[in-house]
Formats: sequence, C-alpha cells, structure tokens
Amino acid sequence: MSGPGPAVLRADWPAPPGVHALQTLRGQGASIGPWAGLNLGDHCGDEPACVAANRLALREGLHLPGEPGWLRQVHGTAVARLPATVPLPEADAAWTDRAGVVCAILTADCLPVVLAADDGSVVAAAHAGWRGLAGGVLEATVAALPVAPQRLRAWMGAAIGPAAFEVGPEVRAAFVGRDPATAVAFRPGAGDRWLADLYALARRRLMQMGVSRVDGGGECTYGAADRWYSFRRDRLCGRMATLIWRS
Repeated sequence: MSGPGPAVLRADWPAPPGVHALQTLRGQGASIGPWAGLNLGDHCGDEPACVAANRLALREGLHLPGEPGWLRQVHGTAVARLPATVPLPEADAAWTDRAGVVCAILTADCLPVVLAADDGSVVAAAHAGWRGLAGGVLEATVAALPVAPQRLRAWMGAAIGPAAFEVGPEVRAAFVGRDPATAVAFRPGAGDRWLADLYALARRRLMQMGVSRVDGGGECTYGAADRWYSFRRDRLCGRMATLIWRS
C-alpha cells in the first residue's frame, strides 16, 4: 500500500492487461495546516506552490507516464476525452484509449470510480458524489466509451462510508423516486435524516447498465483522518487523486 514514493491505495481488482489504477492517501507532502499532507487539489485554498510540489512528487514518485489530466469538477455529468484540447476541461469524468494518458479525479468524500475494458484498450475515471450519481455521471461515462458495458469492469475507491454519510430527505428522494429498489441503500438517521451508502448506489447504477464486475468499496474517508481528507469531517481540507492509465 505504501513504500518509496507517495502512499497509495492500489486498486484491488483483476486489472485488465496494461491497466494501472490507484488512489492517493493523505500521507506525506508539502502542504501544511488544514491541507497537511499530499494535497493534490488546486481549488481548496492551499498554497499553489505546495500543490505544484505535491503534483510533481506524485508524478515522479509513481513514475507516471505523464501529467494527469486534471479536470475542473463541478458535480455534473460531462465526460471529457483525453488528451483534451483545453488544459482544464470542465467535466466530472474522463476517458482515453491512448497509452500513457492518465485520467484523474479529485475527491474528499465523494466516490471515485474507475472503469476499464476487459482487454485494457479503454480506461475511464468518474467523480461520483451523490449529485453526480443522481444526475447520471456513471451512465454518461459508460455511454461515452467505445465498448459495450458488458466488456467493462469497475473499481470503487475510498469515499465517505454509510455509517457517516448523513443526508436529507431530498437526497433519498432523488434516488428512490427514480428507482425504488435503491431504498435499501438508505438507513434512518436522526429526525428526518438518512444515512446513505454511496457504494451501494453506485454498484446499483453500474449493474443496471450491464457493468457486472465491480470491485472495491468499503473504505470510509470520514473515519480515518490520518489516511484520508474528508470535506464532511473538516470542511477545509485537501483532496486525494484517483488515477487510471494504460501502458
């Protein structure tokens, strides 16, 4: 899980040929204060020089084939094809069929999902918080790929867990109103609140599209401050990166 270079959680899945996927841990980095560690987000208040140093350490420490394709994430459903024609496309998912192009998603409680064709020819990464999930970011990502959903496998990185992710009734309604079967992903909380299982919601969406091979899930960003940044826990914090690329 860790060693020389940045500490990471490597995808625990049967990786297709030539496909590499991982999520960075908070670990050690140039950032201090609320962002202390390997903050890779350039939009959360950290010093730009610290973010740049962390991104350089990531690229060099993991021997990445190139600079990750950082996106301007907006909790939407747009999907960018990489390499992009603009330096920072506004999108919440990215895919590529080019070797050496690194797809990247930044999170601090939202769920990162990576996808790969079973022959390793196509890879993708999606930012799936509850808004993105409800809006269809996973559906949009799968639809953008030039392979059948049945040929894809998925891995879910660390996100806020079902014991910590308290949401209002409007969040539950956004899912259950569309698909009553998702009611099992919500447990009653205090008052009118609910505890939501992002992993179960994402798995359900993927299965409905025909992506039946789904691994990962189970880590909770909220409960381990030494390992993960968590916006819900700290509000002011850094971001982890989830990366996927093909060699």
